[in-house]
Amino acid sequence: MIKKDKRVDTYIFNAAPFAQEILMHFRALVHKACPEVEETVKWSMPFFDYKGEMLCNMAAFKKHCAIGFWKAAFMKDAKKLKDGNQEAMGHYGRITSVKDLPDNKTIIANIKEAMKLNDDGIKMPAKKKAAVKEPDVPEELMKALSKNKKARTFFDSFPPSQRREYILWITEAKSEATRIKRLETAMEWITEGKHRHWKYQK
Repeated sequence: MIKKDKRVDTYIFNAAPFAQEILMHFRALVHKACPEVEETVKWSMPFFDYKGEMLCNMAAFKKHCAIGFWKAAFMKDAKKLKDGNQEAMGHYGRITSVKDLPDNKTIIANIKEAMKLNDDGIKMPAKKKAAVKEPDVPEELMKALSKNKKARTFFDSFPPSQRREYILWITEAKSEATRIKRLETAMEWITEGKHRHWKYQK
């Protein structure tokens, strides 16, 4: 028995008439190729999961639809699918009617290949977090630290994120008076080995 998610029904119902036909067509092919598929909604669009992992997804926009395969980079037609992604989000390009889709045989083959990737335990590589550049230490803070060995030792031992909090707190002051006051307070706390938000730490 085909398992459908009511949220996907609602998504299709609320789509433009041209999109409804496309979404229903692709949905039917997914269920035909993968009877065990599970429907869900992620990032406000319908997704199809297989064996606990994402398989593919579909989305409707004002003037087109998009179809995507989660592990397209590992598929045989990876380059072709990537080229389709240049035109619009997804891997079949900008879809404005069912005629824009590949033939059913090709779509089913793509779905089955995506299923095999999940069967084989192929994982998408983890995205590397972009390193956050630590802002430059303002001149007045550098001078104050150079005159206070204890404070300098503590400041240098703080993780980059905690040094950043002090630097931004001082440099983002809107007036010179506020900047001076914050510098004085910062030096007092740093000398005691306290982090910028030490008052809120349990």
